[in-house]
Amino acid sequence: MPATSISSRQAILPPIDDPSVHVQIDKLARRYVDAGGLIMEMLASVGGSAQGLVDRLPGFVRKRMDRITLVALNRAFDAATRSRRYVRDRGDWFNRLASTVSGAAGGMAGLPGAMVELPLTVTMLLRAILEIAAEHGLDPESEEVRMEALRVFAAAGPMSEDDGTDLGLLAAKLSITGQTVQGIIARIAPRLSLVLGQKLAAQATPVFGAMAGASINFAFAGYYQEIARVHFGILRLARETGLPREALTELLRDRIEQLQSQPGAKVRKAGS
Repeated sequence: MPATSISSRQAILPPIDDPSVHVQIDKLARRYVDAGGLIMEMLASVGGSAQGLVDRLPGFVRKRMDRITLVALNRAFDAATRSRRYVRDRGDWFNRLASTVSGAAGGMAGLPGAMVELPLTVTMLLRAILEIAAEHGLDPESEEVRMEALRVFAAAGPMSEDDGTDLGLLAAKLSITGQTVQGIIARIAPRLSLVLGQKLAAQATPVFGAMAGASINFAFAGYYQEIARVHFGILRLARETGLPREALTELLRDRIEQLQSQPGAKVRKAGS
């Protein structure tokens, strides 16, 4: 989390006094916190630390993860966009089920199967994110929304420690101005490659990998769907109220911090 205090962050943004906005922000904050619930904690403990999982991968795979991720993102985005033109949106549970089946099938064959399955999983996750953008009244085929979908995908992921980038992405610190979809893909690929590397490592053992792949994909789908609803929820709220997106995001950040500071709260830290 940046060292800037809450009060100093708020000082440069307009105050938000509308009670209805605070109600919506509270709902989004709780959704963000819940995205890092018990199932994510269990997955994070699979095989030890995140780096411990990645270290299990063969050296040639570790060296190529950035490239593998970059190629998967490029192909997945086109496939996810095209698929929405021919197959209607099916909703959260269908997407989670499809991801789960895909993970199980890939894990059944160990690491080779998991590597073949990985682009399909990326496609389904992006498809789910685009569906949620449409649910919030946005055009999934517009350049701007495609960029926003990538920012959702750049969130730390259920098996990684949040290093503060999640809410930075929500605050649009990767400015749209001057950026292209390809540029953002290139920037987020190294970050996402760590998350996907953990997934591959957990699926590397045949048969057991099928269970790991199913569980991980089920959790991944649920996680990114929730983060997408927070992300696009902020965009819709900014559009409907005319309030600055940055001010709404800072209010969201403050509310998340409050929720996480409550005694006994089992939550995923936002920005720490």
